[in-house]
Amino acid sequence: MTDDIRKMRERLERETLSPYATLSENSKGRQLQLPPCDIRTEFVRDRDRILHCKSFRRLKHKTQVFLAPEGDHYRTRLTHTLEVSQIGRTIARALSLNEDLTEAIAMGHDLGHTPFGHSGEDVLQQLLENVGGFEHNVQSLRVVEKLENDGRGLNLTFEVRDGILNHKKSGRPATLEGVVLSIADRIAYINHDIDDAIRAGVLKESDIPQSSHEMFGSTHGRRINSMIVNVVENSLGKPTVAFTPECAEEFDRLRDFMFDRVYYNPEAKTEEGRAKRMLEELFHYYLNNIDELPPEYLKFMESDGKERVVSDYIAGMTDNYAINQFERLFVPRSWNTK
Repeated sequence: MTDDIRKMRERLERETLSPYATLSENSKGRQLQLPPCDIRTEFVRDRDRILHCKSFRRLKHKTQVFLAPEGDHYRTRLTHTLEVSQIGRTIARALSLNEDLTEAIAMGHDLGHTPFGHSGEDVLQQLLENVGGFEHNVQSLRVVEKLENDGRGLNLTFEVRDGILNHKKSGRPATLEGVVLSIADRIAYINHDIDDAIRAGVLKESDIPQSSHEMFGSTHGRRINSMIVNVVENSLGKPTVAFTPECAEEFDRLRDFMFDRVYYNPEAKTEEGRAKRMLEELFHYYLNNIDELPPEYLKFMESDGKERVVSDYIAGMTDNYAINQFERLFVPRSWNTK
């Protein structure tokens, strides 16, 4: 019987994982219950559902921080997701937590992110302020619960959906694997954003605070390793996962430095104003021409309202698709252009 394979994996989880780990056989279930897979555990199944969905593929053409960077080595939302997954799996494995659950949350945590990075999120937050606002973690949950699979959702387990919703620092995940993913997300973006900023000439390694060099090291790899080791050493055998207080304080100091020197730096955000205006124009156009939205979005208009379904469509766009739509709708073409 092939279901013996899944049962063997579930047994291995019971026998080898920490008493604080989330066992796949104890999942609280899905929105619509399904017969178990013969081979895969519940969380592996979720990982696969996310990996094969359209929203995941679109991440490769969504900005992480630097808009329209020159060169092929800057992070995109997809490469960010893969780095978060790697860091999360490393921590989960070291703590004997459920690596499959951690990976599934990682793969889905940014599915709802807008084109053009957080500048796109800021635009939709402002435009939707009177109808509940917009947050990318909430949108990621909306993607997997409602929008994906032609409006049927991915029907993921509670634990994965909870981790996706609560991956921001302010979240309160229901599982330790969700906590691991939240920490991994912060470790990943701080470090790869430093790396990209140095590549772009916005920062030099010598600009980074000396206290950060002393605690974490002065190279990309050393910083990531130091942060991971701190979390693991501080969390082994405990029902919590966290940095030490000293490390958390220094991490926040480094994050504040990045906001000051990179995230709010006009040089790093040269095109951000144009991107925001473009998304605003697209939002108002589709609000006034709602019938031009794809059917899988329109099916939620009665229950969720015009503003929300338009934001669903725009949030799902890649950078290139948004630019192409803007050019098609607003940029004049010569009379003989077909």
